[in-house]
Amino acid sequence: MEADVQRFTRYLLNGDELSCEDMIGELPEKENVLNVFDLLTKSMQHIGELWENNEVSVADEHLATATCDYVLSQYRYRFITSKKRKETGKKAMFLCLEEEQHYLGTKIIASLFEYFGWEVRLFGANLPLEYAETQAKEWKPELIGVSVAILYHLPKLKDYVETLSRIPNSPTMMVGGRLSGLYDLRQYCSKDTVILKDIAEVKTWLEALSNEGISDGKRNQPSNSIFSN
Repeated sequence: MEADVQRFTRYLLNGDELSCEDMIGELPEKENVLNVFDLLTKSMQHIGELWENNEVSVADEHLATATCDYVLSQYRYRFITSKKRKETGKKAMFLCLEEEQHYLGTKIIASLFEYFGWEVRLFGANLPLEYAETQAKEWKPELIGVSVAILYHLPKLKDYVETLSRIPNSPTMMVGGRLSGLYDLRQYCSKDTVILKDIAEVKTWLEALSNEGISDGKRNQPSNSIFSN
């Protein structure tokens, strides 16, 4: 996997969409979404590390992000959206906190939910709380996923969780993003908030829900849940 990440990273930094797509097409299990999403995630994380170490520029990082976004959209259409899958009848909306611009991870998670048969609305980067609340009240999703990547935005995360969890249909709140794998975010979340550190945990959680279900719009966490931090 490390060699694949290095190779895919080079393609992203070069803005080489065709080589990225060709590489995904060469993967032995290209229809295993976790493998593909893991490759995209680790490659972008590596680019983030290169940027932090001043080994690539802001322009390089932006080009890589745009390229990854395109490749993800193409893959999502070919292997998820265009496939007929058993629908759960459940809805999930995903967003980044206000002033948070790193949306690709959220888009990957939203795509995984779509793969599992959820109806998804992806609001992307920088969604102010008032608009998130209005959308949630109107659309009534069973789950709201919020991404946080910047440390000084954590107090804002608490406001989002408290406000959105109080809408009338009481959605399950899910928190992810770069900080979820680095810090204990429980103090910024409600006791029922699901905090997931990476895409593998999200997939495990979704598989467990597929077996046990969600009743009455409330969360039924898997009995052997690994997410009760």
